[in-house]
Amino acid sequence: MGELRGFIEHERKTEDNIDPAERIKNYKEFAKPLSEKELNTQGARCMDCGIPFCHSGCPLGNLIPDFNDAVYQNEWKKAVQILHSTNNFPEFTGRLCPAPCESACVLGIIEPPVAIELIEKYIAEKGFEEGWIKPEPPQTETGKNVAVVGSGPAGLAAAQQLRRAGHTVTVFERDKKVGGLLRYGIPDFKMEKHVIDRRVQQLEAEGVNFKTGIHVGKNYNAKKLEEFDAVVLCGGATQRRPLPIDGADADGVVQAMEFLAHNNCVVDGLAEPKERLSAKGKHVIVIGGGDTGSDCVGTSNRHGAKSVTNFEIMPMPAENRTKEHPWPYWPFTLKTSSSHEEGVERNWSILTKEFLKDEEGNLKALKTVEVEWIKNENNRPQLKEIEGSEKEWPCDLALLALGFTGPEKTLAEQLGIHTTERNNFKAEKNYQTNKKKFFTAGDMRRGQSLIVWAISEGREAAFEVDKFLMGTSELPTKGKGDLPNA
Repeated sequence: MGELRGFIEHERKTEDNIDPAERIKNYKEFAKPLSEKELNTQGARCMDCGIPFCHSGCPLGNLIPDFNDAVYQNEWKKAVQILHSTNNFPEFTGRLCPAPCESACVLGIIEPPVAIELIEKYIAEKGFEEGWIKPEPPQTETGKNVAVVGSGPAGLAAAQQLRRAGHTVTVFERDKKVGGLLRYGIPDFKMEKHVIDRRVQQLEAEGVNFKTGIHVGKNYNAKKLEEFDAVVLCGGATQRRPLPIDGADADGVVQAMEFLAHNNCVVDGLAEPKERLSAKGKHVIVIGGGDTGSDCVGTSNRHGAKSVTNFEIMPMPAENRTKEHPWPYWPFTLKTSSSHEEGVERNWSILTKEFLKDEEGNLKALKTVEVEWIKNENNRPQLKEIEGSEKEWPCDLALLALGFTGPEKTLAEQLGIHTTERNNFKAEKNYQTNKKKFFTAGDMRRGQSLIVWAISEGREAAFEVDKFLMGTSELPTKGKGDLPNA
């Protein structure tokens, strides 16, 4: 801790954004960069707590006070080394993670927390700018072959860790390019895709083999995976949650991920625009108030929607922490994203009852009812419709941002892998499934979750796979996610 009164003397500062009217004209990232001096000052706000609760808030166990102090001391190369010791892709998490570490920051009890996510992003960018982030191929080869299915953050983290341990790693990706939902779900205005490309280039230079356009279980026989010494299944939780109400088959009712993925392909020049998946000149209603819903709002505004409305079935959250979510736990508070700032009418405690179609089967409106949440005899919240609150909303495009119900079942069925009551791939604490050489990690194992959890799971699964391959019976005395042979 370099500046003893830093958390008293300095206010939290984050990036300013380009004006909404300007930024919605394109799909580029729109944050205005901070100066090095401003970042040094933000690092100085870290209190160097006796017990740094930010560690418990971060699933990766990032050494947050250490890299904060390194940034304050202007020792950026040291900060890069510290951050990468626990996180393979801080430029991803620094842009996309909701920062549970900041919710657990001790300073956050009385003041705005340390801008941990911001600092993390700039450490990574400084590392690339200075050429400090380089390929790290293994010094020795084990002769073991590992397959990784899925190239999202869990798959990429597992692949990099296993390759650095000396194993031959092949990553199978069903889409045309590597990245999973990082590439085909996250809009470019939140993370431009060259950010993924430079990491993929690093992994390729380290010796990771990428096979794109390979959909295991469809155009690649899943049984062929048995030829590998170990397999890590990281396909994600991509089974989209439907809304089974009258009129759901209307032309104009679209799953959010279909809408977002197609738009990313258009931006990347991989697809042509489609009228069905365009919000231009349309009354758009986004059903679902999470991050995916927010991404649909930002994308719809960039299309030139006539209006954008957002429905959320839950009540409007409080602006500050409530007693139900005390520090250092994640606070379920009102979140206004940059996409919301660009223009949207937000509605809470509202339930969609029916999609209305015209004579040609096109969506023309939605019927809704307001709801309230009451506690039942078991003290659990229960939804109750408010009589007389029915309403009809003009709508040409309804985007269903309702989350996911788990991974697709293809591989589980073809490989005989057990699943949980929530449809996730079942694995023990060592990430191993009931099929001895098959491991699983990320959303496929734990269900829809955060990018930081995906990276953590990929690292941990790689650790267990390496032990399995090399016959290591005891855990090495290394940091979380480190490998015995790395």
